[in-house]
Amino acid sequence: MSANIASAESRSELQVPREEIERRYRMIRKRMAEERLDALLVCGNQYAGFEGAVRYLSGFEIVHRYVYVLLPLEGDPILIFPSEARWIGDKKKPWVQKHVWADIPGQWLREYGEDKVWKRVGVYGMSYVMPVRDYIMLESAPFLLLPFDSPFDHARAVKSDWELAAIRRGLDIIMDGFWELVRAYEPGKTEAEIMAPAVELFFARGAGPRMMNIILSGEHGEAEAHFKVPGDRRVAANDLLLYSLEIGGLEGYWVEFSRALIRGEVSKRTAEMAEVYPDALEAARLKMKDGEPIANVHKAAAEVFAGRGFGLGHLSGHSIGLTMLERPAIGARDRSILRENMVFSFHPQVVDQDGKVCLYTQDMYRVGLAEGECLTPVPWKFYRGDERRNA
Repeated sequence: MSANIASAESRSELQVPREEIERRYRMIRKRMAEERLDALLVCGNQYAGFEGAVRYLSGFEIVHRYVYVLLPLEGDPILIFPSEARWIGDKKKPWVQKHVWADIPGQWLREYGEDKVWKRVGVYGMSYVMPVRDYIMLESAPFLLLPFDSPFDHARAVKSDWELAAIRRGLDIIMDGFWELVRAYEPGKTEAEIMAPAVELFFARGAGPRMMNIILSGEHGEAEAHFKVPGDRRVAANDLLLYSLEIGGLEGYWVEFSRALIRGEVSKRTAEMAEVYPDALEAARLKMKDGEPIANVHKAAAEVFAGRGFGLGHLSGHSIGLTMLERPAIGARDRSILRENMVFSFHPQVVDQDGKVCLYTQDMYRVGLAEGECLTPVPWKFYRGDERRNA
């Protein structure tokens, strides 16, 4: 390993071991070689869920603004910071030890690439993450900028044993938070007050800013089909609450979970949706096996819902890891093939014929050899707030 990469020996289980770092570079560079790239530029910023690719290749945890990792096909990786971020983030934490601070990182990258006589440079995050000021500097460079989001995500989709252990530690945190949510649920409180104990636990256990805890809610035993931030709306007994808990653990791996809360009665329409969920979830789980086209997972669940007259909202799930939304997605159009130890958030949102009322759940699954493993084996039902975890 290069002298510019800090030693990973004698680290705790929360720190990335040397063999895991080497595995990541080996997998990514294999894809780079297939695309005939001279270098890969990985973009990350503070927006929740968009920071993970930088941490995956460097170990740097973004606190504010944005950062790049430059990974050449051969040679040492480099962390590139905007100069205004010099004092933001722990620069001793990443294993990539070669750091550059640039007034305009895009200008530095252009000049560096010209000097290296690059011809083809892949970019992870060009559509959503790269700042405009840097793209302007790079778009007229003498080398091609090629989108590399899909190859990068597919290269890291199969999780190592170390990554699976990190994901399970994150799941321990989110499940503890869920039971705090259940314990706090009481009509008369606001949506935010019910959520608060879970968020407090998440922060105390190391999630920090890596959280996106949102809600679907509504009156008369139904939930409106749009997500929102829990606020000061006071909850009535017949309000249906679908909190979506989404956090990144200490190592940065994202996990997601959701179950329904209601003290009163659900509507007839909601009850009809709920009856379909167990069969749909099980049909999808059985398709989460090595060698299966991922579109068949979506199809298995969608057909169960369609048989009762319901459709699905957005995509029914996605690969998840250090980035919240990784590829492949669980949808009808994705042609990816599942491999053992891929990990997915599966969250089918069932909507009525008018697209106004919905029901929602969220679970984590590991792709197995013969069938999927549900990593969040908590019964799907409507929780009243008086349940206890050991029950």
